[in-house]
Amino acid sequence: MKKLRVFTFSLLLLKCFLISCHLTEPICFWRLKNNEDNDGDLRSDCGVFLAAVEGPIDQIYNISDFRIPARRYEFFLVMFFATDEINKNPYLLPNMSLISPVDHGQCEETLGLLDEIYLEKNNSVEFTDYICVFYGTCYIGLIGPSWKTSVKLSIHSRTPRVFFGPFNPNLSDHDQFPYVHQVAIKDTHLSHGMASLMLHFRWTWIGLVISDDDQSIQFLSDLREEMQRHGICLAFVNMIPEDMQLYMTRAKIYDEEIMTSTAKVVIIYGEMNSTLQVSFRRWEDLGVRRIWITTSQWDVITNKNDFSLDFFHGTVTFAHHVGKIAKFRNFLQTMNSDKYPVNISKSILGWNYFNCSVSKKGNKKDHFTFNNTLEWTALHNFDIVLSEEGYNLYNAVYAVAHTYHELILQQVESQQTAVPKGIFTDCQQVSSMLKSRIFTNPVGELVNMKHRENQCADYDIFIIWNFPQGLGLKVKIGNYLPCYPWSQQLHISENLEWATGGSSVPSSMCSVTCTAGFRKIHQKQTADCCFDCDQCPENEVSNETADMEQCVRCPDDKYANLEKTQCLQRVVSFLAYEDPLGMTLGCMALTFSALTVLVLVIFVKYKDTPIVKANNRIVSYILLISLVFCFLCSLLFIGHPTQATCILQQTTFGVFFTVAISTVLAKTITVLMAFKLTTPGGRMRGMLASGAPNLVIPICTLIQLVLCGIWLVTSPPFIDRDIQSEHGKTIIICNKGSVIAFHFVLGYLGALALGSFTVAFLARNLPDRFNEAKFLTFSMLVFCSVWITFLPVYHSTRGTVMVVVEVFSILASSAGLLGCIFLPKCCVILLRPDLTFLQKYKDKLPS
Repeated sequence: MKKLRVFTFSLLLLKCFLISCHLTEPICFWRLKNNEDNDGDLRSDCGVFLAAVEGPIDQIYNISDFRIPARRYEFFLVMFFATDEINKNPYLLPNMSLISPVDHGQCEETLGLLDEIYLEKNNSVEFTDYICVFYGTCYIGLIGPSWKTSVKLSIHSRTPRVFFGPFNPNLSDHDQFPYVHQVAIKDTHLSHGMASLMLHFRWTWIGLVISDDDQSIQFLSDLREEMQRHGICLAFVNMIPEDMQLYMTRAKIYDEEIMTSTAKVVIIYGEMNSTLQVSFRRWEDLGVRRIWITTSQWDVITNKNDFSLDFFHGTVTFAHHVGKIAKFRNFLQTMNSDKYPVNISKSILGWNYFNCSVSKKGNKKDHFTFNNTLEWTALHNFDIVLSEEGYNLYNAVYAVAHTYHELILQQVESQQTAVPKGIFTDCQQVSSMLKSRIFTNPVGELVNMKHRENQCADYDIFIIWNFPQGLGLKVKIGNYLPCYPWSQQLHISENLEWATGGSSVPSSMCSVTCTAGFRKIHQKQTADCCFDCDQCPENEVSNETADMEQCVRCPDDKYANLEKTQCLQRVVSFLAYEDPLGMTLGCMALTFSALTVLVLVIFVKYKDTPIVKANNRIVSYILLISLVFCFLCSLLFIGHPTQATCILQQTTFGVFFTVAISTVLAKTITVLMAFKLTTPGGRMRGMLASGAPNLVIPICTLIQLVLCGIWLVTSPPFIDRDIQSEHGKTIIICNKGSVIAFHFVLGYLGALALGSFTVAFLARNLPDRFNEAKFLTFSMLVFCSVWITFLPVYHSTRGTVMVVVEVFSILASSAGLLGCIFLPKCCVILLRPDLTFLQKYKDKLPS
């Protein structure tokens, strides 16, 4: 295995130069060189001192064999370009030159001694890369991008320094680091931007891997708050300890957790050159395929030679918006390489990050048929852009230049002659001046060194695609503007193509989205994003958005379709005459009414016959007329209900049936009294002769009228809509109003029927040819059977079927009375008139 070399280097260890004959003795600072992987991916630190000297200089760089990781060539190029651009600017440091001197020879003797002293104690680490300045001078140093290394360099230093790495709150402690200033903007809105991106792509099941430090824990707190606000859940949170030995004891736990998790999107937040990066490399070697969302410092390109266009090998990064420096490419193409200590062509090759748009024509794989990266890049014209740290370094150089410019102006205005121009001895003054600088860089961006923590910075969103031979494509897919209104903050390309060549967005969810017609049922002891999908209840829908917590109930005039996705207009239904069933019942009612009228006509025509006279013909007429109305009242139940028909349905039914039953009761009482009361001149005999039993009819009817009156006064029937009985239909029915009153009416009818049945049963065996006691008994038996059957059937049905049952019961019970009482008599009158004649002849014979 290749030995890892983690080395923090002091980039641009700068030439210790003599500005004045009074400054002759240098003081040297040194850096430790640790073991580190030198594959171009890991971050290392650099230190730069900038000085302003009078007059132009042609060659100020003097380095021999200065080895630097390829990943850091960008800092050289930015430094060379920025100082060259400043030195050519006649309005910034006029007649002055901004330099970053580097020379190993100045401190050679002192450094050798320090090496020997340290190696006697620990021969595993050697000193390298020294920063040399002079007693009495106060120059501004540039440090970064690693904040940990920068802390070691700055903790006891009184020299002003500008940190160009990512903003770190530890360096903002002005009590501990009063001379350290940060040029990067704080990631105040980063958590909200990442949550907005996940919400845009509907990624609701997210993994999080962070370093176990204060800054990462604060990010976790902010991100968790944003996720809860948008309904996004954390599948797991891995806090990677900074101690390597402690990490190695838990490494397998972290590996297993991320490999077994169903989350396909993982956020990484933390410092490079740490155990967090070791974890990332482990997962890469284990073949963990995820969508990595992170910051710009993690937009690394792997050196693997395997070729895969799978997006799960890619990385989505958030980077502060970097202005395009138009002159940078021209500088690289025209610069004099002999003037600088590095090979510029190798620098450009080492820095293989490009801002480019992939052509939609042709197969992406066809681009990578060359033997090496140089051959491929030679045939393509890309716009080189700075990384976020490179852009910060660019601004840092300009911040130093503007600080020197202001200090020199103060020197000139105060006419200080004791100190050479460009030499500053008061570090506190230099630091204060640096902190208060506000300037506009050549890109047009306003840089305020005083409020870098509270600025609202825009973000660019990139995808990093890794390709063979260590080549990578960094493609901008959108931006995030936190200062804009919420609906205008996130912008993602509409024509976004993933690395696999398709436009479908990869999914990362704990549970499949509940489709229309279903609602979420949360599982116990699980995250809110984990749920089951249950179909909406009856007459409720979910169609507007997915993953609805509650379904929406349809209005009463609409109903939910079988899929529970939309509300449809209900069909209004009732027992209409146009329906086959309504037409049948209506015809039956009219037919029976006509038959009853026909029987009444027959009885009137043959009123003098013994069979009519023997059975109290007046009562028989009343019974027949009441039966006609009983048949006709069933027509009130057919057709569109109205308020009038609803009231008449039950009252006419109750009253006319009471008349019919009380008439039957009067007939049975008359028969019973005629054969049981035989004493001549008795009081009961007189009552029978006077027609007293017929008083039963008005008395019973009056009682029923009182009951119906109470019903109508307290809770009368009304029109109602039944939406439960039949799917998709609104049934117009007559609500009984008071169910108790309805059952009182039926109960009263039942009591009369039971009384009539009992009296008729007692007179069933009385002798007489025209004795109708048997027929009355049988008719009451039919009547009671119909209404006893009616009750359970009526209460077990709904809608129009309930109406049909009631109408059928009225017709059946009325037809039972008509058939059982009057049909035999009509048969005798019409078919056997001889029986009537013989009885009449016998009555005329002398006794």
